[in-house]
Amino acid sequence: MNAIQKIAARACAISAGVVFFSQSAWALLPIEHWQEPSGAQVWLVQSPALPMVDVQIDFDAGSRRDPAAQAGLAAAVATMATKGVRAVGSAPAIDENALGEAWADLGAGFSASADRDSFSFSLRSLTDPPLLARAADLAARQMGHSAWPEDIWQRERARWSAAIREADTRPGTVAGKAFTKAVYGPHPYGQRATPETLAHIAPADLRAYAERYLQACRARVAIVGAVSRPEAQALVGRLLAHLPSGAPCSALAPVAEVPALARAEDVRIPFASAQAYVLVGQPGFRRSDPDFLALLVGNHILGGGGFTSRLTEEVREKRGLSYSVYSQFAPGLNAGAFSLSLQTRPDQAAEALKVSRAVLERFVAEGPTEDELRAAKDNLIGGFALRIDSNRKLLGNVVNIATNGLPLDYLEGWTQRVAALTVADVRAAMARKLQPERMVTVVLGAQP
Repeated sequence: MNAIQKIAARACAISAGVVFFSQSAWALLPIEHWQEPSGAQVWLVQSPALPMVDVQIDFDAGSRRDPAAQAGLAAAVATMATKGVRAVGSAPAIDENALGEAWADLGAGFSASADRDSFSFSLRSLTDPPLLARAADLAARQMGHSAWPEDIWQRERARWSAAIREADTRPGTVAGKAFTKAVYGPHPYGQRATPETLAHIAPADLRAYAERYLQACRARVAIVGAVSRPEAQALVGRLLAHLPSGAPCSALAPVAEVPALARAEDVRIPFASAQAYVLVGQPGFRRSDPDFLALLVGNHILGGGGFTSRLTEEVREKRGLSYSVYSQFAPGLNAGAFSLSLQTRPDQAAEALKVSRAVLERFVAEGPTEDELRAAKDNLIGGFALRIDSNRKLLGNVVNIATNGLPLDYLEGWTQRVAALTVADVRAAMARKLQPERMVTVVLGAQP
């Protein structure tokens, strides 16, 4: 066992010893925020329970910034960022296999990902100073000096294109694509990678994307772990050392708003499937919307609360029309979709849709009952500790605060704000955001 493995073993022993540590206190730990000389914004929560640190570095560079003809570009950059590092100065090149071995030797983890709104790098490491420094230096090289190897991209593109073609044979994928297209129209939230758009992406495009968006001055860095502010500042400096430094950054072009639906649309898709797929929805709201908590509670009652929701009670329990029926909001930097979804027997699709629509329309018009609201608030408040019971979950909450411009004390006041909501608050918020008479309906596989 080498020295690094011994350190990791000690950390595991410490972790086992504190598994019952009260993480609910973490909500009260202050979130520190500052700007680095590079222009990077930093959010830090000092969590000393474990000798570990979790870091997420985000950029306004998700798929909503993909050119339409190159849908999938952000995800392609994320995939290729872990496939090799080029040689720079005296530092030799590292291929993807050697990178994997290097991270395993460090007992640390590093990854890249892209969603609709952000491009992210994530690092998890023990906080032993020499070990953390080595992990940060390796992560910095991957972020700033990716190799973008042509042969690896050809391999990954072929694999990805084959997976898309296979997914397009599944009824759920076909229904989901039709729903996304109808809800978002030409907005970037509605774009999906296809074999054709991937064919328009070359390594030069990956490199240009990284140079444009992945600049130190554009970084939002969230850190949760056993590090002090000076240690966090040093860590941020090491991590961003090889990224382009464009401070002050030029402003990125704004992404257009998701247009509201002007009228209802009904999409019927013939498909030989054992189950019919039904989706109803519309554009929703931004995550930063002040109605968020009222809508969270409202949707929990309508269809997001599992077996306690109205939709489950009316569609499944009373009538046996579907095993599972649910609703959800998907807010982001732009207005993510509201969706009501179910699967049912093809001969029951019309009735299941009729009942679901009636439940939705009544809820928007009347809101919840006092009993429903009380039960929902008890459930959400009672489960709040589970939202922050690990460094990674807490990191996700800090990232949410950083991405959406929420106040630093957002977590501290969360339960109080939920508890204060009234039936009138929830009813008004749902009525402001949802227009059942103008929603998209997609039904795939129903009997004519």
